[in-house]
Amino acid sequence: MAGITSSIGRKYAMALSAMFLLIFLVMHLSVNLLSVFGQTAYNNASQFMGYNPLIQFLMQPILMAAVIFHFVMGFVLEIRNNKARPVKYAMNKGEANSSWMSRNMLITGGVILAFLALHMYDFWYHEMNYKYIEGLPVEENRFWGDLHNKFGSIWRVILYIISFVLLGLHLAHGFQSSFQSIGARHPKYTPFIKAFGNWYSVLIPLGFIIIAIYHFVTQ
Repeated sequence: MAGITSSIGRKYAMALSAMFLLIFLVMHLSVNLLSVFGQTAYNNASQFMGYNPLIQFLMQPILMAAVIFHFVMGFVLEIRNNKARPVKYAMNKGEANSSWMSRNMLITGGVILAFLALHMYDFWYHEMNYKYIEGLPVEENRFWGDLHNKFGSIWRVILYIISFVLLGLHLAHGFQSSFQSIGARHPKYTPFIKAFGNWYSVLIPLGFIIIAIYHFVTQ
């Protein structure tokens, strides 16, 4: 296999990190959707994940490393690709040769990264401060209320909606691209991968948007 320092190796590593994050998004959405159906279910799931050593000290660092790697590698590949093009898209009718999403992955990725920083501040930093800085006692019923209160502001909800729409656009191109990068290019499977990716890029962001709107309108 080509090393990570080669162009093929970087694309392969990028695709694998993307697939890991695609799986995480499904898990993350599944847990957060519980908040729409009941406080107890969401509190129990959050309690388990928030205090499980395997998740906190193994899976969480792996996830954060995957996020950082994916975005850094994405920016590196996009910059290298732009430099390698002899004719810029603007002069080469880029809209005729590629989709808007493929030509603006760097922009959507940057906005999503900024959103992730806000999201981490809203939830991850709050948890780290609660458990490890202030050292407050375990409170099993606090999680739903913490999530619910975050969406009391219409501006925060709007920001989340915009970010998830951009995430959907990012996923619409990135899903199929990640499979192609690892060699899944057979005509027999391409239509299924493309169709599944389209549904995924709509349903996952839509699920998160529903959660944000639900908690706003039920204040």
